[in-house]
Amino acid sequence: MAARPYKAPPPIVAIYDWSGFYIGANGGGGWSHKCWDVTNFRAPIAPVREGCHDASGGAVGGQIGYRWQSAGWVFGLEAQGDWANLRSSNVSLFIPAWTNNSKIDAFGLFTGQVGYAWNNVLWYVKGGAAVTSDKYQGTVTATGALFDSVNETRWGGAVGTGLEFGFAPNWSVAVEYDHLFMGNRNLTFTSAGVLAGIPAGSVFRTDTIRQNVDLVTARINYRFGGPVVAKY
Repeated sequence: MAARPYKAPPPIVAIYDWSGFYIGANGGGGWSHKCWDVTNFRAPIAPVREGCHDASGGAVGGQIGYRWQSAGWVFGLEAQGDWANLRSSNVSLFIPAWTNNSKIDAFGLFTGQVGYAWNNVLWYVKGGAAVTSDKYQGTVTATGALFDSVNETRWGGAVGTGLEFGFAPNWSVAVEYDHLFMGNRNLTFTSAGVLAGIPAGSVFRTDTIRQNVDLVTARINYRFGGPVVAKY
């Protein structure tokens, strides 16, 4: 009898698995569009436009999260925190003798994710809450002297999208875009005491400040757990 031909088993295909906890770092830049309307200047007044500016600069920070994968779909939760230096200014249209300055020195994102994976390539969208640390100052246009200021922690919403590539076991890199909807806030500025007749610490003006933020970051993540699953 002729020997039965040997049939080799099907090859094992390694499928990238995005499930597990991960931690990483990110860096990039952002733009914060701010518009100011003064509503109180030593007394209530009808809103007067002071102008807008785009505060831009760099950002660096980290993220931590968890993902789980079902077939090609990937779901996740993530917290991100960054130091930032998004700053700019504009001469006030209300009183050109002063200049309005703003700076975002930190921000955080707390988001859910849903995405689809093609083996080691993942595209995802995200959404949730955002928080920014904002500093505002009024300076004398001619000299730069500080005459009033206010700080705030502002909460809003965030949406974003990213493309991530697993380049080694447990390691991945990504590029991500986020838009932060930070809304309108009424902010009361206190005097620095440099203007005659206005004591330091007293109320100087109230402005309604509208803010949106756009961020673009590059990211690197390390995922804890097995990098692949075997599929025959």
